[in-house]
Amino acid sequence: MAERTLRGARLGGQSFEDERGIEFAARQQVGYRCPQNHEFEITMSVEADVPAVWECPRCGQEALSVSGEQPEAKAEKPARTHWDMLLERRSEKELEDILKERLELLRGGEIGPAHLHRANAKKRKASA
Repeated sequence: MAERTLRGARLGGQSFEDERGIEFAARQQVGYRCPQNHEFEITMSVEADVPAVWECPRCGQEALSVSGEQPEAKAEKPARTHWDMLLERRSEKELEDILKERLELLRGGEIGPAHLHRANAKKRKASA
């Protein structure tokens, strides 16, 4: 057998590749500090965009970069409610007219739950 046979190698074990002739990418150490004063460093590529915020590995809070770089303030849009979306399609006068029309149909027994239809049908037959 050849001497290069991988006898007894474990699954998920060590790699048998060597690092000769490999040029590693340039790296930098980026320091962060969380609100509880936990300090840690993350290794990143020199070419990478360094984020101003990173999750603290000890407590999970947002840690800020010690270089003084501040996170961008995000412009948040106000939340649109169902009412806001409805007013984009119809005026309040139109909505009032639709409400009156639907209430008349509901009270007349033409729309709504089935148990209300039966009760209104009996009343209509009795009054006729």
